[in-house]
Amino acid sequence: MRRLFAAAFAALAILFSGAAGAQTPPGVLLVGQIAEPKSLDPQAVTASNDFRIVVNLYDGLVRFKKGTLEVEPALATDWTISEDGTVYTFNLRDDVTFQDGTPFNADAVVFTFERMLKEDHPYHDTGPFPLAFFFSQVETVTAKDEHTVEFKLKEPFAPFLSNLAYPTGLIVSPEAVKEYGQDFGRHPVGTGAFKFEEWEANQRVVVTRNDDFWEGAPPLEAIVFRPVTDANTRVAEMLSGGLDVMVEVPPDSLQTFRDDPSFKVYEEAGPHLWFLILNTKNGPFADKRVRQAVNYAIDKKALTENVLQGTADIAAGPIPPAFAWANDGSVEPYPYDPDKARELIKEAGAEGADLTFYVTEGGSGMLDPVAMATAIQADLAKVGLNAKIETYEWNTFLSNVNPGLEGKADMAEMAWMTNDPDTLPFLALRSDAMPSEGGFNSGYYSNPEVDKLLDEARRTTDQTERGRLYNKVQKIVHDDAPWAFIANWKQNAVARAEVQNFSLEPSFLLILKDVSKG
Repeated sequence: MRRLFAAAFAALAILFSGAAGAQTPPGVLLVGQIAEPKSLDPQAVTASNDFRIVVNLYDGLVRFKKGTLEVEPALATDWTISEDGTVYTFNLRDDVTFQDGTPFNADAVVFTFERMLKEDHPYHDTGPFPLAFFFSQVETVTAKDEHTVEFKLKEPFAPFLSNLAYPTGLIVSPEAVKEYGQDFGRHPVGTGAFKFEEWEANQRVVVTRNDDFWEGAPPLEAIVFRPVTDANTRVAEMLSGGLDVMVEVPPDSLQTFRDDPSFKVYEEAGPHLWFLILNTKNGPFADKRVRQAVNYAIDKKALTENVLQGTADIAAGPIPPAFAWANDGSVEPYPYDPDKARELIKEAGAEGADLTFYVTEGGSGMLDPVAMATAIQADLAKVGLNAKIETYEWNTFLSNVNPGLEGKADMAEMAWMTNDPDTLPFLALRSDAMPSEGGFNSGYYSNPEVDKLLDEARRTTDQTERGRLYNKVQKIVHDDAPWAFIANWKQNAVARAEVQNFSLEPSFLLILKDVSKG
């Protein structure tokens, strides 16, 4: 590794050899991740596990202001919006270069978005780009001059700036994409505070300090992201000194870290939803009564208080309460009512139905998925539904669920962390978001009224009116019950006491450019 000091490299070698009592080297932050990343191409990934790495390698035109979901300048110094809300003009920084030495300019911005959005682009085959939906309203992206870029939208699109701040909007090096093609995700190049060094499959991703970072070189010399899929193993490594930071701490381990002055526990609320996708196309869940029955049958209080030990609240619908302006709280969670569940199941003639239940071993925002699935399975058995659990590693799980559940499963766990109330319902509940169309509506839910409300909300720039529309969506989807709404998580992480300037963000992104290690 070119930029790691020899001493740090030697310390890492000892650490990865599993030597007892090994400590992390100075200047190097070791982060315990929940899974192996799928790719380091920001336009090609969908999971927070991958986002936690890519946001440290790349920048966007804008970013979320620290501690908020408000948008502030990043690679753009400022911008203007036309009166009709369809033209955004960004003025770009003129002192930024990509980590491969090539210039950041308006042409790079155009390349980034056209690669993703134009099927006839010469590098569109470096995808797929599953979240291109975020920019479906973009008609053209034009370099007005070297440091000015214009986005013309088909119609007003309220989430546009927020979507630009999301990892899908990060700017990639055109020359690196041209050099590596479909392997760009293994050779990422951006303008971020850290640059890619190496990726050893199922072992580590190493990024090193970008001395030419436009905001100034970060304090850390390197970050090592380690995939440690088993939560108990992550805890053991954290306690033994093998990690500096651990994300998504198991609930039953939080108190251990709180009681130890060697560690600090971080918690931050954000827009998260843990739910069960129900196959509304075929099988028992094609009947709304059975879907509602599942929502009544699951003891969500027991899940949040016992399994998750107070690290999450009970969910009511697809719009997380973190978006207070879009969720007025008038829709309440389904109560635990197994008698009501049995009644609905009997009405639907679904007594004794066998269900295939896809469960993940871990994954972004999935909390304690196996334990939660086991508890849910027991709750469903009490009301006469026989759920057979099939467990998969995270990336394998996604490859099974994202193409749709038809012919494979009746239900599947899922979790989303989002940046706007539009994101989750638009990508996973619209009739036009079926897997065959590139969306994430893996349960095939369709309601024309929901489609209409979501389209209207996207075109409405007045936040009060948008909020009214999303509250209508919440009410309809809660009643239709295409999902079982389970939990809204309060994200957490633990860091060693010597880690300074670390924080969690409501965006669920892991920004490490200001972190140091004393």
